[in-house]
Amino acid sequence: MKWQRVKARRVGVRRGRRRVAACVAAICAVAALPGQAWAAGEPNPYVFDPEARPITGAATTSDARRLDAGATYRDSIRPGGTLIYRLDLDAKTNAYVSAVAVPELGMETDYGDRISVSLQDREGSDCSSNDARFGTVGKFSQPLAAYAYRTIEEGATSCQEAGPYFVVVERTDEESADSAPWDLEIRHVSEPGLEKAGSGPSEAPSEWPSASPAPVGGEPRAREGGTSFYDAAGVSDGEWTAKIEPGASLFYKVPVDWGRQLFASADLGSSGGEGFVSGALAVSLYNPARGFVDSANSVSYDGKQKTTALDPLPPVAYENRFGSRTGDKDMRFAGWYYLKVALHPEVGEKFGEKPYGLTLRVDVRGQATSGPGYDGPAGDFAVTDDDRDVAADGPENDTMVLVATGGIGAGTVLVLGLGVWTLLARRYGPPRAG
Repeated sequence: MKWQRVKARRVGVRRGRRRVAACVAAICAVAALPGQAWAAGEPNPYVFDPEARPITGAATTSDARRLDAGATYRDSIRPGGTLIYRLDLDAKTNAYVSAVAVPELGMETDYGDRISVSLQDREGSDCSSNDARFGTVGKFSQPLAAYAYRTIEEGATSCQEAGPYFVVVERTDEESADSAPWDLEIRHVSEPGLEKAGSGPSEAPSEWPSASPAPVGGEPRAREGGTSFYDAAGVSDGEWTAKIEPGASLFYKVPVDWGRQLFASADLGSSGGEGFVSGALAVSLYNPARGFVDSANSVSYDGKQKTTALDPLPPVAYENRFGSRTGDKDMRFAGWYYLKVALHPEVGEKFGEKPYGLTLRVDVRGQATSGPGYDGPAGDFAVTDDDRDVAADGPENDTMVLVATGGIGAGTVLVLGLGVWTLLARRYGPPRAG
């Protein structure tokens, strides 16, 4: 019985710490965003990682500052800008660098406006390069994310040696674009090499279950989405309901282990009024390195309920990286997979500025496997018991609900937050050695 009490206390402590962290994130968001959260011209309500380090990207590789593995950084980029950062890599670790571009709300954007990330060796050759653009949701200033990577592969001849590498982040704009800078959240993560090099599969699977599963059963559960990768709301199998404002982007995260297959769809509820909005609801999927995987067909809205779903993707497997098809090859590691759901601001213009009903259906199928056999800690590329708890239980934070109601001054929220911090600290106590 003693070990059961110890285990219960550990679970309580973990959940208490999560509540405290969520309180701090909410307080910071409100303090930074007084007044109406979705007003045009104000900073995007995207909640940045509070531990993100400020950094200034260089104009040349000679002046580039280093990005440490496991760290997150903040910068900003102007129209037509190019920012360069440095990585110091060994000859066995895979490196991933992502950049999330966060325009101001109401910024004038265009179809071709994009953020691109490339990782280059000392010769100026790309190890990889990817971009993200507004596309069919042009003139909608939602966050964009893209990543690049250097991976160690048997038989490869470029980008395999140890030494300095360079991350190049570029912003490309159409002539009609707004001249304001975009905030950037940059993250560098490392994936260990294999314990036995060359021991795993070297070809991507060609077949997997491609039929969408039957609708998820059970009672729908309420789970409000986060505003960013940092405060994304965890969800597990089931049907989840929320409210989404026109112009908002909500983030959710799903733990997907090795060997498991993710299916997801989103429904936009019906509304009174008349009109038609093309590209009203957009759903995008990102992997644990914040790399874009796939997007569902953008929904056009006429006031009637609409639905969209991600195409079936392969089960998570190390060997997916050897495939050639975009999206499939990005299902390459276990960990948190992120869903971004965005509602076009024009929906508010046509059907009313109000919250709209959103239903998210998540289904993770298949038997979890042991993974590829890394020669070190998996870090972000694993699913833990804590992750499963967060996905099942949610943030369990009343302060988030209170902040979301609005009408509370930043000073009041800060005082309230300090009180909540103190109460939670007393309840769960400080972490004990061992």
